[in-house]
Amino acid sequence: MNCTFQQNGLYFSGKLTAAGIPQLQREVNALLKHNTPALIDLKEIEQIDSAGVAFLDEIHTRLAKKGLLLFQGASPEIQAVIDTFSSIKLPVQTPEREMGWFEKLGDSAVNAANNFYQSLLLASEIYYYALVGLFSHKGQRKGSFVQQAALLGSQALPIVALLSFIIGFILSLQSAVQLKNFGANVFIADLLAVTMVREMGPMMTAIIVAGRSGSAIASEIATMQVTEEIDALRIMALNPIRYVVIPKFHAITVVMPLLVAFSILVGEIGGGLIAIGYLDVSLPTFIQRSIEITMLKDLVVSFGKSIVFAWAIVIIGAYFGFQVKGGAEGVGKATTSSVVASIFAVIVLDAIFSLLYL
Repeated sequence: MNCTFQQNGLYFSGKLTAAGIPQLQREVNALLKHNTPALIDLKEIEQIDSAGVAFLDEIHTRLAKKGLLLFQGASPEIQAVIDTFSSIKLPVQTPEREMGWFEKLGDSAVNAANNFYQSLLLASEIYYYALVGLFSHKGQRKGSFVQQAALLGSQALPIVALLSFIIGFILSLQSAVQLKNFGANVFIADLLAVTMVREMGPMMTAIIVAGRSGSAIASEIATMQVTEEIDALRIMALNPIRYVVIPKFHAITVVMPLLVAFSILVGEIGGGLIAIGYLDVSLPTFIQRSIEITMLKDLVVSFGKSIVFAWAIVIIGAYFGFQVKGGAEGVGKATTSSVVASIFAVIVLDAIFSLLYL
């Protein structure tokens, strides 16, 4: 491969390929130190590859700043290769201007409003099909309710029992020290019953379910979204919400109050061990005072807000599952976001209930 400067132009000959580019580049640099060509003649080029085209593009970029640069003489075959690999005519992407803090604030507000709208839209569809599903099981798998009830309910019993027992035990242990100082040992039953029924039972059960079942709901739907199973359901004229979400919604509505009742019972057992063993409160007295202090209103509110917690967990899990983008990384992010949002929603809703019924 040779390069010469003649009559105000660079003339190439031979094969313009990757093997000869380093030597040719040194020759061209030496020529361009003392000359500024107005044209580049390619008539004598026998062969060119992508490296040769990139070399010509580099020369064009260097010399075009000094004036008009003309390429001439290329055979149709050589010109076809140049047109295929050249990047000169590609549009230059200008970097986007970085938003200011006020623009970022507005963008965040718009995104938050859009996400809130999408979540309300999803919630309305879930409530509608949940109501319709009570009278018609069209578009749902047979036995899906029982299957989801077992997954969301019975399989959560061990972890709910363990944590509820520990919570009841710790509450009674911390309270027993102070009650014993004032000779109010018997009031441990009142304190534990009110705390477990009104707050700790429903809230802790909901947090456990949000971490265990809420993440499972989000990851299942997100995986179906990534693998295009949701699109496949739509192609088969099956509504994804009715087919996937509604059985979980119905199941968790039934099993959540049962889990809360189980949590309260186990928490009372854990607290009763402290009351009987440390404060010398008799078992009949502990049971009697626990029943007497628990009002029907407390049970209704406890089970009622547990159902609201359950609905929030399913809706949030479904929302993040349907909104997922990307592959496995997107599924992981959706699952994590679902758990965080569900626990936050449970705590906020519990605070609202506490303000309303106290």
